[in-house]
Amino acid sequence: MTEHTPVIATHNGNFHADDVFAVAALKHLYPSAKVIRTRNLDKLDQADIVLDVGGIYDADKGRFDHHQRGGAGARDNGIPYSSFGLMWQKYGLEICAGNQEVTDAVDKNLVSVIDAIDCGHVDGPLTGVSLSQTISMFNPTWEEPGDFDACFEEAVTFASRVLARFIASANGGVNAKSIVLEAIENANDPRVIVLEQFTPWKTTVLNTSKDALFMIYPSQTGEWRIQTVPVELGSFEDRKKLPAAWAGLSGKELQEVTGLNDAMFCHNGLFIAGCASFENTMKMAEMALAE
Repeated sequence: MTEHTPVIATHNGNFHADDVFAVAALKHLYPSAKVIRTRNLDKLDQADIVLDVGGIYDADKGRFDHHQRGGAGARDNGIPYSSFGLMWQKYGLEICAGNQEVTDAVDKNLVSVIDAIDCGHVDGPLTGVSLSQTISMFNPTWEEPGDFDACFEEAVTFASRVLARFIASANGGVNAKSIVLEAIENANDPRVIVLEQFTPWKTTVLNTSKDALFMIYPSQTGEWRIQTVPVELGSFEDRKKLPAAWAGLSGKELQEVTGLNDAMFCHNGLFIAGCASFENTMKMAEMALAE
């Protein structure tokens, strides 16, 4: 990278999620960078970084196109790289402040999905609106003035915010992992894991503890919760359900059945319940284990 204000180039005209997000990501590193949109080869040659145009992939020279014959490679899982993925391979770790786990998580959950859709590797979601579709909606319609560059800037601003939230989410997941691992290690009973504050736990627990059946944690409003551990991510099947007699009860009805004077509720699906106090929520766990 030269010492002057970096120049980032991508193609003009209609834009897609891959070039929009690639520019947004680089603007995280180089906020003062100048962005030009052109297919003029002379102007592309003068740019420091060229994205999604030019027919060249050479990371050392800052060239990140994937439209040349044969493409620009694919991940081990078969998902081809678009300009976003190619750029992320080189700059992702720096954008994520040197944290490889965060970098990999953002690649898995955001970058590779946009790459796949851009390269026609997947059809996208069966229902609803994908992020790639949302970015495309920033292009002017045939009935609107065709200021593609102004629309592109709006899309980059939007994408920059989305990327920041993906990075924040990935950071949260990595930080949560260490907290949950410590809770598993410190558990008096490996079947009941206590978190001092709510922390995303499912991935870490399922990957780490075969014994865990129930998670105990405080809600945002201060009461305590007991939640079942599913057999796998996204499953509605649990390793062990809460007692069937509690299903759908709340307040006095649940207090009568459990004998706990501050019992609050139990979901009809028997996967979550709660009391006002930690002590009685732990008693819920004891009852559930005894069933």
